[in-house]
Amino acid sequence: MNRNDVTEKIISTKVSRGLTWAQVAARVGASKEWTTALCLGQMTASAEQAAALGELFGLSDDEQKWLQVVPYKGSLPSAVPTDPLVYRWYEIVNVYGSTIKELIHEEFGDGIMSAIDFSMDITRQADPKGDRVNVVLSGKFLPYKTY
Repeated sequence: MNRNDVTEKIISTKVSRGLTWAQVAARVGASKEWTTALCLGQMTASAEQAAALGELFGLSDDEQKWLQVVPYKGSLPSAVPTDPLVYRWYEIVNVYGSTIKELIHEEFGDGIMSAIDFSMDITRQADPKGDRVNVVLSGKFLPYKTY
């Protein structure tokens, strides 16, 4: 057994039980975005969060322990993603990455936006021309130090 096996069990149980990530998140006590990342193997659960997922998905004690192991982060199976939705994010970074970098540096100086001290909110925005995906990414600015 490994973390990928636990992830697959969570996904298959979620599908068979007709659960939404929002419902799972409510049981875990965290945002749907963070909880989804946890269940997909990208975050580390506390013992309490692992127990809540264990109850919801019928996970054994050993499977719950895997949820508490710090994962190897990075969920893309290849350098250039092939899934159309994930590829569009890759495309956004390729087209607008230098613009985002330039504007962050102009506003904040030389540094990065943290993906550790970070939050994300994904919502549906009604639009008469077709609903829109509204994604808000918020990361702490970390300046480079001189030493």
